[in-house]
Amino acid sequence: MTRTKGGVVTRRRHNKIIKLAKGQYGQRHNVFRRANEAVLHALTYATRDRLNRKRDFRRLWITRINAAARLNGLSYSRLTYALGQAHIALNRKALADLAVFDPHAFSRVVEVAKTAL
Repeated sequence: MTRTKGGVVTRRRHNKIIKLAKGQYGQRHNVFRRANEAVLHALTYATRDRLNRKRDFRRLWITRINAAARLNGLSYSRLTYALGQAHIALNRKALADLAVFDPHAFSRVVEVAKTAL
């Protein structure tokens, strides 16, 4: 059986990693070993931070809702309880958007929730 060499496959794999490392400094964008390390770390960080972004936005929304709710005489926890009692199904993102961009509508929602308490 004839011998097969993996040069083409290896070069394609290396080039794929080098392409992903574009924008790195020094050897990290043109030497395969350094580029491979950089790309593996970068992909790990990207995965981690995609999950953290969801966490961060949720914290931001809760902070905004809490601030707006306190202006209307309720705390965040009392507001969420009241919304549940009033069968108002607005998620945190929608409530935070109302609180920031349409405070009048947010205060109306809070008033409806207060009546359910």
